[in-house]
Amino acid sequence: MGIQVENLVKTFRRPRHREGILGALSDLVYREYDEKKAVDNISFKIEPGEVVGYLGPNGAGKSTTIKMLAGILTPTSGSIRVGGLIPHTQRIENTKRIGVLFGQRSQLWWEIPVSESFQLLKYMYKISEADFRKRLGVFEELISLSDIYHLPVRILSLGQRMRAEMCAALLHQPDVLYLDEPTIGLDAVVKENIRNFIKQTNQETGTTVVLTTHDMPDIEKLCSRVIVIDRGRVMFDGNLEMLKHRFGSQNKLIVEVEDGLPDPQRLLLNGADEVIQEGRSSIITYDRNRRNSAGFLSDLAQLHKIIDFSVNEPDIEEIIRRMYKSLNQSDVESRN
Repeated sequence: MGIQVENLVKTFRRPRHREGILGALSDLVYREYDEKKAVDNISFKIEPGEVVGYLGPNGAGKSTTIKMLAGILTPTSGSIRVGGLIPHTQRIENTKRIGVLFGQRSQLWWEIPVSESFQLLKYMYKISEADFRKRLGVFEELISLSDIYHLPVRILSLGQRMRAEMCAALLHQPDVLYLDEPTIGLDAVVKENIRNFIKQTNQETGTTVVLTTHDMPDIEKLCSRVIVIDRGRVMFDGNLEMLKHRFGSQNKLIVEVEDGLPDPQRLLLNGADEVIQEGRSSIITYDRNRRNSAGFLSDLAQLHKIIDFSVNEPDIEEIIRRMYKSLNQSDVESRN
């Protein structure tokens, strides 16, 4: 099921409180408001079966967008179509076709066992007994439920609860799955299990997945495309390789030589962006679109005996950080 968003805007109004007794009395007669655009004219299209990372810093508008896609919030203006439905006006039909997992909120009933929460969801979504048993079998195979199935939700660890939450979101086999920080606070093993579960679900059922996260391995292992927003606006929309090419071209070459440190000035003249000396090693930062590591090593080998070297490419977290820095600088320059 595809998603189409056009010129989406969400503005929140907050009452302005004036100081003092006279201010409080004035507020009773005439209330003034401050407006904040959480989402500012966003447009994108997601094809059925895509796994898309929806990224941005805190306060960028990610969760607000997800809540509008899910029909929880009503847009101020613009349009949303999820499988042809308008989420906020066709809430019941839309809810039947989507699954939602908010990492810091539970959709399970706190005091009752996981099994009874699943039974309630089965009733709510009118899932047949045969489909219910079949899906529980799939969940057990992929993510293991037997150790928590009969335990009350309130005594589960965070990792156990997130496994149950993921199964609850997928129990009715939704066409679209919205995941808002699904691995937040989890240990490495549980994170990997959750990622594998999401990946296999997408591959086997063709579920469209929209994922917001600050956990960069989630993006690298799950998403082929990323949409990056900042201050409510789309700053980048493209595949992960395009993002890496545009903002991740700076590599670090770490070289250790036998007979003293290389001359930093010579390296800078030969195409390095930065040279840092640490002990017996030189850390050479360079743009691989302009110069490669082999060229630097060839230059160094003419003057020094190379003992060891390594090349480090930036990880996705560093790439995102560079992207924000570059876009913010461009924004400042355009306003000056």
